[in-house]
Amino acid sequence: MTLLVVGASGFLGAEICRQAVAAGQRVVGTYHSAAVAVPGVEARRLDVTERSAVRALVTAVRPDAVIGTPYRYDDWAVTADGAAHVAFAAAELGARLVHLSSDALHAGRSAPYPDDEPPTPVFPYGAAKAAAETAVRAVDPGAALVRTSLILGKGSKQIQLCRDGLAGRAALFTDELRCPVDVVDVAAAVLELVPSGYAGPLNVAGPDAVSRAELGLLVARREGLDPAGMKTTTSAASGLLRPTEVRLDSTRAAGLLRTRLRGVRELLAA
Repeated sequence: MTLLVVGASGFLGAEICRQAVAAGQRVVGTYHSAAVAVPGVEARRLDVTERSAVRALVTAVRPDAVIGTPYRYDDWAVTADGAAHVAFAAAELGARLVHLSSDALHAGRSAPYPDDEPPTPVFPYGAAKAAAETAVRAVDPGAALVRTSLILGKGSKQIQLCRDGLAGRAALFTDELRCPVDVVDVAAAVLELVPSGYAGPLNVAGPDAVSRAELGLLVARREGLDPAGMKTTTSAASGLLRPTEVRLDSTRAAGLLRTRLRGVRELLAA
C-alpha cells in the first residue's frame, strides 16, 4: 500500500508516518516549512492552499489512501480550504481518505458529544474545522472523519503548556475540559481506519475528561514538579471565546477498533 500523509511534519502526522513505515508501507509525507524527520518517508513539499499543487502531487504519487492532518490554528485557508483540496484530489483518484478533525468544532456543554453530533463552533478555529468536515463529506461521503481532542506524548505542546503553567509562565484554565489522548493511540486508530469501510465522524479520544488545570497537576505529579506556583484562570476571566466543557464519547471507536484509547490518568500515572 502507498500511503500519502498530508502534514507529515506535524506532531500527529509524524507519528502516523512512523507507525506506517514500521508496518512496511510505502509512505509519502508532505511538509510546508518544517522538514519531515521520519526515516523511510518520501518527503514532498506541498502548499495545501494551492488546489492545483495538491491535485498534481496526488496524481503523481497515486496513493491507495490519503490521511489529511494539516492545520494552522489561525489560518482558514490551510485548515478549511486545504482540507477541501485534499479531499477533492483523493476522491478524483479514488483513494481512501481519512480526515483529521477536532473537538474544537463543538460549542461545549456538560453532556458528552456523540460521534454524529453536528458542529456548533463558537470561535474561528472551530468554524474552520467544521467547514473542513462539511467540505470533505460533500466531496467524499465515504471518508472517515476522526474527531480527536488534546494530543499528548513526547514533544506534545499540551504537556509543555502545562509545564509553563506550573512555572507561572502561562495560565491554565480550570473550566476548559477536554478528553486528552496519546499520539500513539490516535495514530494507530487512524491507520486502522484506512482499510476499513467506516465513513463519517468518529470520536477518537481518551475516556477521562479533565480541565487543563487538572492536566497540569497530573504532569506535576508525573515529573516531580511543585504545583504550588501553578497559574490558573477561567475562560471568562481570560476574555477568550472558546469552548469550555467538551467531552467526546468514544464508545463507538472502542468497540470498532483494536487500538485501546488510554485515559490521561493512565498515561500520566506517576
